[in-house]
Amino acid sequence: MSTATFIAAPAQQDTTTLQLKIGGMSCSFCANSIEGALFKEKGVDEVHVSLAHEEALVRYRADKTTPTKIIDTLRALGFRIRDPDKVKAFEEQQQLAQQERNDLMISATVAIAMLMAMAAMWLGLWQLREEYIWVAWAASTFVFAYNGRRIIRMAWGAAWRGITNQHVLLSIGAIGAYIGGILGTPVPFLDWDGFAGFPSLDFFAVVVFLTTYHLLSGYISILVRTRASQSVRKLLDMQPPTARVVRDGIEEEIGIEAVMTGDHVRIRPGEKVPVDGFVLEGLSTIDESLVTGEPVPVEKTNGGEVIGGSINQTGTLLVEVTTIGEDSFLAQVARHVEEAKAMKPGIIVLVDRVLKHYVPVVLLIALASLLFWGFSPDGWTVEPKWVRAIYASVTVLVMGYPCALGMATPLALIRGGGMAAERGILIRSGEAFQILKDVTHVVLDKTGTITEGKPSVTEIDTLGDISRNEILRIAASTEAPSEHPLARAIVCAAEDANLTFSLTRDFQSKTGAGVEATVDGQKILVGTRRFLNANNIETSSAVALLKQHEEKAQTAVLVSIEGTIAGIIAISDALKPDAAQSVAAMKAGGLVPLLVTGDNKRTAQAVARQVGIEDVRAQVLPQDKAEIVREIQAQGGRVAMVGDGINDAPALMQADVGIAIGAGTDIAIESSDVIIVGNRMSAVMDAREIGAASYRKTVQNLWLAFFFNGLGVPLATTGLVHPSWAMVAMAASVSTVLANSFVGRLAKPKGEIC
Repeated sequence: MSTATFIAAPAQQDTTTLQLKIGGMSCSFCANSIEGALFKEKGVDEVHVSLAHEEALVRYRADKTTPTKIIDTLRALGFRIRDPDKVKAFEEQQQLAQQERNDLMISATVAIAMLMAMAAMWLGLWQLREEYIWVAWAASTFVFAYNGRRIIRMAWGAAWRGITNQHVLLSIGAIGAYIGGILGTPVPFLDWDGFAGFPSLDFFAVVVFLTTYHLLSGYISILVRTRASQSVRKLLDMQPPTARVVRDGIEEEIGIEAVMTGDHVRIRPGEKVPVDGFVLEGLSTIDESLVTGEPVPVEKTNGGEVIGGSINQTGTLLVEVTTIGEDSFLAQVARHVEEAKAMKPGIIVLVDRVLKHYVPVVLLIALASLLFWGFSPDGWTVEPKWVRAIYASVTVLVMGYPCALGMATPLALIRGGGMAAERGILIRSGEAFQILKDVTHVVLDKTGTITEGKPSVTEIDTLGDISRNEILRIAASTEAPSEHPLARAIVCAAEDANLTFSLTRDFQSKTGAGVEATVDGQKILVGTRRFLNANNIETSSAVALLKQHEEKAQTAVLVSIEGTIAGIIAISDALKPDAAQSVAAMKAGGLVPLLVTGDNKRTAQAVARQVGIEDVRAQVLPQDKAEIVREIQAQGGRVAMVGDGINDAPALMQADVGIAIGAGTDIAIESSDVIIVGNRMSAVMDAREIGAASYRKTVQNLWLAFFFNGLGVPLATTGLVHPSWAMVAMAASVSTVLANSFVGRLAKPKGEIC
């Protein structure tokens, strides 16, 4: 089975695009290692690595290299290439997490046992004997060689290509400590007493502790990044598995994969549209909210286009198929979501930027210590100079191992995550915490984000002596038998006003036009101006009001009683209560808001005016939303995309930070870095404030970690620091960072940001 997913080639001629799912990435060091290694391959022109989604998009020239060579390079670095099947890929993630957990449990058990043994020895509860040293040797060998096998492989793959990362530092430090333990170990049957003064047990313990810590940090990373992200599969599942095809006058139900372009498909009321095509026969309304995000159904008649996955509501349609398979709308959205995962800008978290320079410096200091003491004059040290040289270099590696540095971001993330959860915000990645403070543009979807996402009665005009409540009551009584969304909006408004409905008789509905019925013995018509004119009802008195509602992007429904217009009911997707205030807060915070919607230009501009947005992009397709985000990013902007629908998914994935409204679709939520539980727009700015506060806490943690490493490494170069004290210093630095992350938080009043 192929492990690569090919997607459409870019505009550059003779260039092929390879999209891969990669397992085993834990930090931006991994992304840098992948990019560095692949760019050394001949024929590779472009590499995009998404750490958050563990994917890579590689553009290469097929005459210079092949997918096999690219995949082999990644495997040589120690990464896994996952199955392109979404379900199997998730299963592989779960297997890797379980494997990492097992390795960690074994390593942690050995580490705890060795710590207890060393403590007992220090307290004088037992005496060190040679056989205990050999037990420690066996334990450290097993833990490092078996439990740490993937670390060694990744370190070798990186070092071979001239890349220094945390795996290289861990491996060199552990190997150095292991050598130190061997040098101090007496060998039976040989005249070998080891290096005098070398604490073998302590050195072997260092090997186990370093490996255990590294496994712990890797396992935490996997837990953060591994989730049941099957959004694209859910998206494709929206397409019905079968379709009713009419061939030679015979209707038969066949699998969707057997449908061909040009086939005629019958779609009955209430069914999902199985294919993309255009209407040959019939009249109906279609819920196309998955395309435009708009809740009001669209009328379809001969020649009208329909999209697979949308819902047919009222009539029966005969549709001619125009696109199938990978060319269908849902497949294209899925492809754009997948591509956006890999095209998403790489965000190197602060600690990884520091470690990029820190690791080589520590390695150079360790080497310098080894050479300095190894070639120092004989009178400079009492013990053999190479003993001190090895002691100093190994202890530098132990003191320099960035335990606290590695914990700085995760602890700040956990702290910030708790603060966000108190406000109904779920922040799912460390990258999101860092980038939120740097956002310059906020791209806002309209329906479900700025507006409530469902039609509701916003105004009632009277054209006679009848009151607004009475017009609403009569219209609601007339519309009660209808299932049309506009009818339901009128009925709900009457129910909210506690109005009493009358019995409806002789109900008739005309699709896309209106309804008529007898209510309280009177003939009532509720519908469009065209519908009333067709029933010989004069509507000229309503023209001015209809124009006003049209300018506000409202749908106007006329109510006629016994042949005379009594009033107009205006229906629209109402603004959220905090929409205008939230946009104002964004502007005050230096952000540039944009309204990007699939709705028509008039409606989009009307909504934008009400909330104070100047930049409006209307009638935008899902893939074009992602392209708008990319354009802003290309100009140096950092983008937060806020949306809730399927049509927002590619842009949510492409944005530096995708923010999903919690009431949105599964794929919108899965494509996002931040989830707002509920419908508050104001939570967007709350998330930004929390992200900024968490970043400040990360910086504090890094300074504290550097304090310990900055003191410990120079002391270690003297060769006078015992490895046990090095481990104590590591524990003290982590404890300090832990206290800074949480103790201050516990003392602060609830609701205070920082």
